[in-house]
Amino acid sequence: MQTYSPNLWNRNAIYCNKIISLSLRCSMQKKIRYFIILLLFIGNNFSYGQRIKKPQNLVNYDFKKLHFGFTLGINELNFNVKKNSNTLTNDTLLTLLSNSQKGFNLGIVSNLRIGKFTDLRFIPTLVFGERYLKYGFIDRNGTSEEKIKKIESTLIDFPIYIKYKSARYNNFRAYVIGGVKYSIDLASQNKINDEGQEIVKLKKNDLMGEIGFGLDFYLEYFKFSPQIKLSHGFLNLISEDETVYTQSINFLSTKGWMISFTFE
Repeated sequence: MQTYSPNLWNRNAIYCNKIISLSLRCSMQKKIRYFIILLLFIGNNFSYGQRIKKPQNLVNYDFKKLHFGFTLGINELNFNVKKNSNTLTNDTLLTLLSNSQKGFNLGIVSNLRIGKFTDLRFIPTLVFGERYLKYGFIDRNGTSEEKIKKIESTLIDFPIYIKYKSARYNNFRAYVIGGVKYSIDLASQNKINDEGQEIVKLKKNDLMGEIGFGLDFYLEYFKFSPQIKLSHGFLNLISEDETVYTQSINFLSTKGWMISFTFE
């Protein structure tokens, strides 16, 4: 009967880990690419139709010093995982993967006009999301086992953005947006006693940078704006304990994307 050395198992596991991680990244990038293409297609068709001079909707809207609105949309949260150097070379833990899941977000928009093409925006947002950490183990007999840790988050985001807009063409304009946000996880289990359940605990507070772009459509009674943003966390969220689930991770931060539809 043919037997396989632990080193062979480790090499195969590392190879599979890289393939799966690349596949997940490509899948997310493909979804974002399709949405960007859709926005550009809509914007191009809309702007083409705007070349003929038309009566403008909401003529005085952009001259308001302050205005409000609301936003809703979907998100996909994930983790940036930096593993310990021995994560994939010890005798038990072979693979560690992060899987993203879709979520929902709802926020309130406050917009301050600070220049002809520049706005300062504050958009406190309630975000529901979840992520999975998948651990692949193997024992001395070569038997593999997968453990999945589900991490649910209910976040209150406090982002501040700078919005830079193009010139308005009739009832259309494009914009880019960027800024930072402070986030509080109301579902954080950092301080609870898990009673031996070996929960992967995250810290409650996070700080992220965001960048994105969108389109403004001036309708008869309100302005409608689809947009996409990418997020990248700066802080290590892992709350260390004595379990292999946290000791195998050096650094764990948030990443993700958010598609929003804003009504102002």
